[in-house]
Amino acid sequence: MISKKMEALGMKKSVIREIFEYAKARKAEIGADKVFDYSIGNPSVPAPDVVKETLLGLLSETDPVALHGYTSAQGDFGVRTAIAEYIRKTYDAPADASLIYLTAGAAAALAISLHALLADGADEEVIVFAPFFPEYRVFAEKAGGTLVPVPCSEGDFQIDFDRFEKALTPKTKAVIINSPNNPTGVVLSEATVVRLCEILRAAEKKYGHEIFLISDEPYRELTYGGIEVPYPTNYYDNTIVCYSFSKSLSLPGERIGYILVSPKAGNADSVYAAVLGAGRALGFVCAPSLFQYMIPACLGKTSDVSVYERNRTLLYDALISYGYTCAAPDGAFYLFVKALESDACRFCETAKKYELLLVPSDDFGYPGYVRIAYCVTTEQIESSLPAFRALADEYHQKKR
Repeated sequence: MISKKMEALGMKKSVIREIFEYAKARKAEIGADKVFDYSIGNPSVPAPDVVKETLLGLLSETDPVALHGYTSAQGDFGVRTAIAEYIRKTYDAPADASLIYLTAGAAAALAISLHALLADGADEEVIVFAPFFPEYRVFAEKAGGTLVPVPCSEGDFQIDFDRFEKALTPKTKAVIINSPNNPTGVVLSEATVVRLCEILRAAEKKYGHEIFLISDEPYRELTYGGIEVPYPTNYYDNTIVCYSFSKSLSLPGERIGYILVSPKAGNADSVYAAVLGAGRALGFVCAPSLFQYMIPACLGKTSDVSVYERNRTLLYDALISYGYTCAAPDGAFYLFVKALESDACRFCETAKKYELLLVPSDDFGYPGYVRIAYCVTTEQIESSLPAFRALADEYHQKKR
């Protein structure tokens, strides 16, 4: 016998990946320039030069046995020290190298954190704010928890606090935030973060146990117009930060990130020990050593974010002028657009007639919308605008 749960998970394909594979086949059939693939959040801007320069320097100047050998399970201490110093200096936030654990990206960080926090057999709950990254459900349920989606306010996609307070129960163990958000691109305001943390502290007191805030941060540096993302450990003690360099440095395939347990957490050392244990149990030996050693030289560096900002403005302004409804994103590289009919999946099928490949929002826990990943070439956006207009015109004509 095999695990039926894992078999079912393997058989259930990711909608995003299915559309991505369809796009590749369609491009081979009619030409890449005729297919407008907005399915996957794969950075389209090259990594900054410092990445290449640092890697070449490491490869040419470092003993290869040392460079490619095992590090400590939690990561090289010197690298962790550099990360902690950067966090303290940049965000005026507490950070300790002894509470940082290097991971193979944010997905691994989230999976490890949830396994560390959720008690065996306790049927504890993890609150997420919809729309949310679909893999949160996979990670939470695999760790033995129950995912509790709380819909955000429609329009601005900030937290609906009435719904949030009603969702809190004695079983609540963690709350995940993702700002800038995938799939909306919305950044949680400081006022929102402050109110969220006030409610969490009250809930901890009411239920008599810690409730952890998990901040999923692959897009922290990808913001526009001077928008700042509040650093969560400055607002709430029982916080775990799950960070990835995938998007900021355009390195999604290299899988490198980290977990930060806030030094202000009431039982920080025990939580960190649980992180170490969860990483061990899940089979993570150590994060890729070459990319660990790259980190200190690349802290605070990003790819050319202005390209994404230009794409965002071009596409958002055009879609609004065609009659679409969409929250103005302040970060990441996604637009969350209201479908022009109630069934987002059917809307996406109609969009295919115009070679527009969009992702329906159902798996994000917020039906009736589509996600558009604008981390593509500006030329693709310009070429696709007539198709978006034609799609809107088709629906507007049906309503007449």
